[in-house]
Amino acid sequence: MTDAKNKTFTLTDDQTGKSYKLPVLDGAAGPSVIDVRKLYAETGHFTFDPSFTSTASCKSRLTFIDGDEGILMHRGYDIAELATKSTHMEVCYLLLYGDLPTATQLAEFTHNITYHTMVHDQMNKFFQGFRRDAHPMAVMCGVTGALSAFYHDSLDIRDPKQREISAHRLIAKIPTLAAMAMKYNMGQPFMYPRNDLTYPENFLYMCFAVPAEAYKINPVLARAMDRIMILHADHEQNASTSTVRLAGSSQANPFACIAAGIASLWGASHGGANQEVLEMLDEIGSVERIPEYIKKAKDKDDPFRLMGFGHRVYKNFDPRAQVLKQSCDEVLDELGVRDPRLKLARELERIALEDPYFVERKLFPNVDFYSGIILKAMGFPVSMFTVLFAVSRTVGWISQWKEMIEEPDLRIGRPRQLYTGAAKRPYVDIKKRG
Repeated sequence: MTDAKNKTFTLTDDQTGKSYKLPVLDGAAGPSVIDVRKLYAETGHFTFDPSFTSTASCKSRLTFIDGDEGILMHRGYDIAELATKSTHMEVCYLLLYGDLPTATQLAEFTHNITYHTMVHDQMNKFFQGFRRDAHPMAVMCGVTGALSAFYHDSLDIRDPKQREISAHRLIAKIPTLAAMAMKYNMGQPFMYPRNDLTYPENFLYMCFAVPAEAYKINPVLARAMDRIMILHADHEQNASTSTVRLAGSSQANPFACIAAGIASLWGASHGGANQEVLEMLDEIGSVERIPEYIKKAKDKDDPFRLMGFGHRVYKNFDPRAQVLKQSCDEVLDELGVRDPRLKLARELERIALEDPYFVERKLFPNVDFYSGIILKAMGFPVSMFTVLFAVSRTVGWISQWKEMIEEPDLRIGRPRQLYTGAAKRPYVDIKKRG
């Protein structure tokens, strides 16, 4: 039970009859939490919470999610407002420093990021150590961690200035490395960043330009890329963010921590959802076969599931999807795409928004559904989809890392376990083992 007056939670041990009072802490929004830090010392028991789905692992001022109400806020700002009124550079500043920037602050911040976009020239040779057909995420894990071997002057995590420089370098250089990974996989020459382009424009340029001809920036595609980056910038304590925090709690350097986050994101259950959308469309094959697969999706005994519909966190609707749908329509209209998969995706979207089965269960298209379609229309290979996620999420990871490092009571992470193995037993000589 909860004692509202004293903000404590009373826990009774059925075996001993003893009662223990645990503090209850309130956040700025969302449910209160029971402070169990002294639970073991006072009761001799740990909590058991596989995957930590009922455990608050940290305090954070960055991002708030209410999945039941479809709310996502960064530093108190609604995600839809940020995505429609702001830019990725502004959101990066907001996540790092806590407030939206003034025009002067934004200009200085943008300059700092822009002039950090180049990577050390030896990185070009580093890429040559990978096979040409290596998955771009495998490459990203390696080259991101390798940044710590090139930038020794910003590895002291106790120095606020060095932390800031590392944050700027990561936000600036991850898109460059991602574009290089794509070019290397395709067998094309690297395109160096340009200081006259915006953050999303520069990324598109490095990915799609070639030395043989001039590359023209399409403002519709640049804006869509900017929105994708904003909408994926941070998402509270997900698997990859928690990985970054856990790695950082050991006082590992920030480049290593972000590389750990990229490795976690690579998992199919985390960053691969928009890729699964395209794979699902391939399986369906044509608009004519949609009724067959809709029937399969409604059959609880059929293992087939519509990928990109519904969300584990958002039980009502994904607030990011509503914004990205607009960009999806703009991109497809701008490019006049004739890809059968994209026509198929639009028909699936129409059905999901009208069919009572999906409407009643709130299985609406989520952000992964629309981002997969947009990236495919832009010309990104499917193997790059998760890399694009990493590019977008880097600012969230480094902001979470920075916030954690600046906590005065930082301690190394050390989850407990419920041991279910063999009890103590005697060692038997190998000659006597049956």
